[in-house]
Amino acid sequence: MLEFANPQYTNRKTLFVEVILPLAISKNYTYRVPFEMNDAVAIGKRVVVQFGKSKLYTAIIATISGIAPKKYEAKYIIEVLDESPVVTERQLHFWQWLAEYYMCTIGEVMNAALPSALKLASETRIVLNKGFEYDKSALNDREFLIVEALDIQPELTVSDIAKLLGQKTVMPILKLLFEKNVIHISEEVSERYKPRKRTFVTLNPVYHNQENLKELFGILEKRAPKQADALLALIKLSRRQKAISKNELIEESGAGAASINSLIEKDIFIAEEKNVSRLYEEDEDAYANFELSEEQQRVFVNIKEQFEQKDVALLHGVTSSGKTQIYIRLIEEIIASGRQVLYLLPEIALTTHIIERLRRYFGSNIGVYHSRFNDNERVEVWQKVLNNEYKVVLGARSSVFLPYADLGLIIVDEEHETSYKQFDPAPRYNARDAAIFLANMQQGKVLLGSATPSFESYFNARTHKYGFAELTERYGGVELPKIEVVSIAEETKKKTIQSHFTGVLMQDMQQAIANKEQVILFQNRRGYAPVLLCKICAYTPKCINCDVSLTYHKNTGKLHCHYCGYKEDTPSICPACGSTHLEYKGFGTEKVEDELSLLLPEARIARMDLDTTRSRNSLQNILNDLEEKKIDILVGTQMVAKGLDFAEVTVIGIINADSLLKFPDYRANERSYQMLAQVSGRAGRRGKQGKVVIQTYDPKHRVIKQVIENDYRDLYFTEMEERKSFKYPPFYRIINLDVKHKNSEIVNNQAIYLANELRKQFGDRVIGPEAPLISRIRNYYIKSIMLKFEKDGISINKVKAAVRDVITQFQTTKLSKGSIVQPDVDPY
Repeated sequence: MLEFANPQYTNRKTLFVEVILPLAISKNYTYRVPFEMNDAVAIGKRVVVQFGKSKLYTAIIATISGIAPKKYEAKYIIEVLDESPVVTERQLHFWQWLAEYYMCTIGEVMNAALPSALKLASETRIVLNKGFEYDKSALNDREFLIVEALDIQPELTVSDIAKLLGQKTVMPILKLLFEKNVIHISEEVSERYKPRKRTFVTLNPVYHNQENLKELFGILEKRAPKQADALLALIKLSRRQKAISKNELIEESGAGAASINSLIEKDIFIAEEKNVSRLYEEDEDAYANFELSEEQQRVFVNIKEQFEQKDVALLHGVTSSGKTQIYIRLIEEIIASGRQVLYLLPEIALTTHIIERLRRYFGSNIGVYHSRFNDNERVEVWQKVLNNEYKVVLGARSSVFLPYADLGLIIVDEEHETSYKQFDPAPRYNARDAAIFLANMQQGKVLLGSATPSFESYFNARTHKYGFAELTERYGGVELPKIEVVSIAEETKKKTIQSHFTGVLMQDMQQAIANKEQVILFQNRRGYAPVLLCKICAYTPKCINCDVSLTYHKNTGKLHCHYCGYKEDTPSICPACGSTHLEYKGFGTEKVEDELSLLLPEARIARMDLDTTRSRNSLQNILNDLEEKKIDILVGTQMVAKGLDFAEVTVIGIINADSLLKFPDYRANERSYQMLAQVSGRAGRRGKQGKVVIQTYDPKHRVIKQVIENDYRDLYFTEMEERKSFKYPPFYRIINLDVKHKNSEIVNNQAIYLANELRKQFGDRVIGPEAPLISRIRNYYIKSIMLKFEKDGISINKVKAAVRDVITQFQTTKLSKGSIVQPDVDPY
């Protein structure tokens, strides 16, 4: 365990610091402090150290003592980088807990927690910040030399810069250049979060005087009648609304952009660019100045009562029930008490309207932290949270790592989402569970919110471990969507199906377009066709690195691997038998979009999946076009199930529900219900009742019936019987061990040995080894061992310690050579 005392030392005392390195090493290293740096060292500060023969790293001081290491001679630290700590002692406790709970190293936690700019190393790549103008004359000689070198060569490593300057440590210089916004850390250069902007027009206050206005109008009427029309239109619009956009004014006046621009140039109109919400605009006042409904007020009071007794509460509210408004009222109270709030979202990029909604309400008190920020912005947010400048932080799972001073509340919205779980690399943490520990550590509360809670959270609520509140009505009395299940098999027999669209879905889509409404189609597979098959010999192209078939993508004309990114040209002749009879089997979002454009040529169709949202601002552009009704039909993967809230979406089509229901996993029914219910919840969110069409080969499937009846409880009780019988969560804890090696025979032997060693300790609680669904990824063959432990009567900490000992013992044997063992605690 880490120690967190910081005693006062005299200048001449020899000090040693134990530091956390951003590496997967099982123990922290101890370094000696030069006498002149004694006063500079403090827990949580960054220091530059040499580790190994020549590599330099930025490390975090974890403890300070006068005790030298016994097994090795301590090297000196090279530099102290900070005037004050960048990591708090509370964070170090949190990192230690994460490392122990998720069976990884504290260095791996540090690597995930810190923005790259705070952990420079020898091989870190540096690039110039092209989007920032700076005065070169303000740079000192060494800074100028670095900038000149980066002008010639676009990317340099820290080692390259050290050679250029002829000195061992250059990190303090790079730190200053980074703080001046001159450089970027290249591995973290990502697109900047771009809010949607719109130009608003107001009349110059000079013309609020009736005489001046009358005189102006007389002049414009004679010399520029179109500008006079624009002036009249502005006066007319200002009587019925506060803010008038430039586009609205052009449309209302018919004057054209040139006339409006001319009035702006003459200072008659004042133009101001503002950030605006992607929400339905009539909804703006609902979040700037709203009152809770009777049902919401009841739940709000209930949650506060629960928090008097419990640290965690679950809010189970149907889709579009107004959970966000309850969150806002709770945030208000916490801020008023002087404490901080963390608002967690599963995928920040898909919920930009939540950011804008809360920013409009809480203004400069709110900070945002997510992967679409570049590294300079992440460090800026880090520093502002450290200095307690932000009262509310809105972020994705990585925002649990920020240096909070006093967290009063953590809201985990859509707490059931798998996006909260990190799968690779370590730490393989779940942000929802980590948030509960984090809040407990800071004496704060946690509110979990979802229309389809995870079974673990619902179980904890039912067993009174968590508080519980329920919202059963949609906000504003809007009805839940009507759901119609259509049999693909029946429509195929009747020949009423066109391509992948049943007659019912086609008719509903055509009706929606005729009514100037919008449609969302859900297909949980991207690409054009999952499989290319030879009709003669059944050959299927496979990835050279992974044990998966390649997916055809029409936009590139290539076959893609969705696991490692490998691509190859699509063959026209079968490489196995020479046949030209190759055909595509299955379909993804790309094929749905393609075929829909042939069947409904008049419809404006867009696609939202990983392939169409990679580039800069592409996702925001799609959401923008959907809100502005430039899209009639949006085709997408599970991305369309999260965070979309648009007034005119009245029809939802689920192309093939069977791909969810038939997945070989004990959570398949839970996940299917969640996905179907969440996608369905996108329909009819403003006044009109929406309609959902579920296409399936199995219309009588129990889960589909439960979705239609909105019967989460029936799903829960049915599934829990099976979970209990087969020893699955929430009744049992699971730890998965993946053994990886580049040789299939060796990995088999390694996994069998490891499983047998574990059985000596845990008996029949050890299952496997078995090959997972995808048994080779990136040229590594995989074997999985599952360990199941009952929750009662057993110490999970002792279990993990024993598992670690077995893994360590295995890694000391010759058999383990070339292997990787990856523990995953609470896998999902």
